[in-house]
Amino acid sequence: MDTKHIAMTRYAFFAFQSLVFDHGKSCFDMELGRRKEDEEYTTSTSYFNWGTRRRLVSRKGSECVFRIFKQLAWFFKEEWKRYTLALGLLLLVGILDIIPPNLIGRAIDYFQMGQLTGTVFWTLIVILIVVTFVSYGFTYIWMSRLFGGAYVLERSLRKTFMKHLLKMDPPFYEKQRTGDLMARGTNDLKAISMTAGFGILTLVDSSIFMLTVLVAMCVLVDWKLTLAAILPLPIMAIFISILGKQIHARFTAAQDAFGKLNDRVLESVAGMRVIRAFRKERLDEQKFGDMSEDVYRKNLQVAKTDALFEPAVNILVGLSYVIGIGYGAFLVFQQQITLGQLVTFNIYLGMMIWPMFAIGELINILQRGSASLDRVNQTLAIKEDVADPIQPVVQPYPSKLDFSQVTFRYPSTKQAQLQDVSALAKAGETIGIVGRTGSGKTTFVKQLLKFYPQGDGHIYVGDVPIEEQTKEQVRTWIGYVPQEHILFSQSVEANIRVGKEEATSAELEKAIRTSAFQQDLAFLPDGLETMVGEKGVALSGGQKQRISIARALIADPEILILDDSLSAVDAKTEALIVGNIQEERKGKTTIITTHRMSAIEHADLILVLDEGKVIESGTHQELVQGNGWYKQQVDRQTLAPEGGALA
Repeated sequence: MDTKHIAMTRYAFFAFQSLVFDHGKSCFDMELGRRKEDEEYTTSTSYFNWGTRRRLVSRKGSECVFRIFKQLAWFFKEEWKRYTLALGLLLLVGILDIIPPNLIGRAIDYFQMGQLTGTVFWTLIVILIVVTFVSYGFTYIWMSRLFGGAYVLERSLRKTFMKHLLKMDPPFYEKQRTGDLMARGTNDLKAISMTAGFGILTLVDSSIFMLTVLVAMCVLVDWKLTLAAILPLPIMAIFISILGKQIHARFTAAQDAFGKLNDRVLESVAGMRVIRAFRKERLDEQKFGDMSEDVYRKNLQVAKTDALFEPAVNILVGLSYVIGIGYGAFLVFQQQITLGQLVTFNIYLGMMIWPMFAIGELINILQRGSASLDRVNQTLAIKEDVADPIQPVVQPYPSKLDFSQVTFRYPSTKQAQLQDVSALAKAGETIGIVGRTGSGKTTFVKQLLKFYPQGDGHIYVGDVPIEEQTKEQVRTWIGYVPQEHILFSQSVEANIRVGKEEATSAELEKAIRTSAFQQDLAFLPDGLETMVGEKGVALSGGQKQRISIARALIADPEILILDDSLSAVDAKTEALIVGNIQEERKGKTTIITTHRMSAIEHADLILVLDEGKVIESGTHQELVQGNGWYKQQVDRQTLAPEGGALA
């Protein structure tokens, strides 16, 4: 049993509290168990800008801790029926919980005065049983609605966060750490959802329920005794305010450290082959140990601050009991209150324990949620690097690709990766792009994908400038096979169908045949149902390339981009794939970047790039007549075995 549970149980020594199913304590224990699971991970979150209806306000963490409720106002408006019912029943249960202590006090007074007849006794018992069962039923309803709302919020936020990640462009992921994004998209969102469940409960119980009990103590017992017993409360408020600010700062630091640790684990797992190949296991283990120690120290600081809440509450609650019992006994001897009223007062004082704990829990939860809210907002506040035009132009078919004096540099560099590049390809033509490593081949093809803000010059896809078209429209026409062949931890067939999930069996077979992958299926243990492992670890480089090519071909795109996608296959397989593409893609545009001249001999236009500039252009026949870089590479590769690439 956890220490807070022990503290609650120690003070709840009256039998009626178990009989009436004290709602505050039960929820407190339930949420503590859930929090222990949550705190094994990072938490941090932020507010979400989902348009005018969901616009949220940004403020510093040092401001009012209740700002998180304002920032989640859009959700409470959407789920107002749920929360109206839950809060209404929660308040009603709080009022019902006032009745049993009063009944017990009356029974004691009746007994002391000799007026506790059988009729009176059974009347009190019946009322107590009815109140208990009604309270139990209402508690079940408000708990399911209130905590159910927290899960609804978490689901909604997670969908929005994932939607935001999916619409972001490569520059975003070049600046963000994968592990940190995972932490923000899982446990940080859970921290926010806690405010919509347990946070609401502690808010109500630490304010309205406490006020209800105080009113009952003043009206049904004695206002002077009540005032004396609650004297320690202002001290508690000051103490909690100080600790709340510390928790916000320390919790944010702990979550940042965990995000870095999470990212380190992902990098180590993904690069395990390289780590072992260079015998860096001990060094990686040491770095992981240092980061784990840092996370431990920062979480320990959070735990130390959090641990100060309970002793403070215990001392102040104990002080309230001493005042209540001592001064109450004095009032009994002075015959200002009865013995039954004193018993009732002490039961009410016991009921005040949970609201006092709830104050600390409320500040704790809101500060954690606020810290998480700020972190996630850093991600959601980032805008798309390439925004769609306000009034996009729609065209049914890209009749041509036209690069006109295109100059481009990546946002993180000062030197241009493309300089005054021009090229024209009509539908059905093939463009080949060659050059030394780092000459700008991949940068050239990425201009069509709208991954980065457009540079100088003009790019036409069809008869419309690319900047006047939406990303979805342009990318719908393109089948892209990148240099890094990313496969998902699914079957071979599922990876191919990523290009077109609703593809028929005939389309699937055609894509496999065109990519020359059918010859490998016989060697896979389960054929198309073979699991490729994480990132295709169970396949060779050539097999991964051909699956990626089949994935692009299955959608039969108007524009096919092969970015050095034939480097891992032999010359014979390369020739087969290129021949199949020529045969199957008549009337459609193809762009091929490669280091092998044999892969683009058939191209209608070949561009030779060097440091982002076009130093040669023409057909294969035209370029081999000269004495430039292209001719030199053709001669060297003709002499190389298997047509290997020589730079």
